[in-house]
Amino acid sequence: MAVLVGKKAPLFEAPAVINGIDIEDKFSFEDYLGKKYIVLFFYPADFTFVCPTEIIAFQEHKADFEKRNVQVIGVSTDSQFSHWKWLQTEQKNGGIKGVTFPLIADQAKTISENYDVLAGGYEYSEDGELEFIGTPMAYRGLFLIDRDGIVQHQVVNNMPLGRSISETLRMVDALQFFEKNGEVCPADWHSGDKGLVATQEGIADYLSKK
Repeated sequence: MAVLVGKKAPLFEAPAVINGIDIEDKFSFEDYLGKKYIVLFFYPADFTFVCPTEIIAFQEHKADFEKRNVQVIGVSTDSQFSHWKWLQTEQKNGGIKGVTFPLIADQAKTISENYDVLAGGYEYSEDGELEFIGTPMAYRGLFLIDRDGIVQHQVVNNMPLGRSISETLRMVDALQFFEKNGEVCPADWHSGDKGLVATQEGIADYLSKK
């Protein structure tokens, strides 16, 4: 599994559904660089079970992300038409109607490969035929990208394991606190807590006040 933290986030152009209804042929998060932080998350598939709980939870916290100047973007290997249909389906019927952040269609699986979250890959068989080994879907990868396009945080879960939206917000707060104050964030830091000066004296002072 590649570690992208500290590196430029791989750029892409791909079809997407935006605003819950509009299909855009060439969506790129590059348009947000210099303006917004980005939470880019991958999920296995539309019309599944854990995935809608995560996607709807992100939507329910939309205001929390917006006040932090964060754009949330979802990605799966489904088509933009599958995304669109799922977005038009009522939540009581297993849909995600009401979700308004962009959902990216990665049918070619290149975005998932570039972020190294694809649960499988192409290999040649003994007969010389190219075949996909594994599952042609993405793991539950999540990447926090700063305004310069640098990955600052990543986490990858296996498909049965849903992610914590509150933890994602905590990491956004930690990054923005560090950028603003120049102090690092110790274990279990939350917004409103004091930071830590990254010196021997700073850690000694912090530990003495715990």
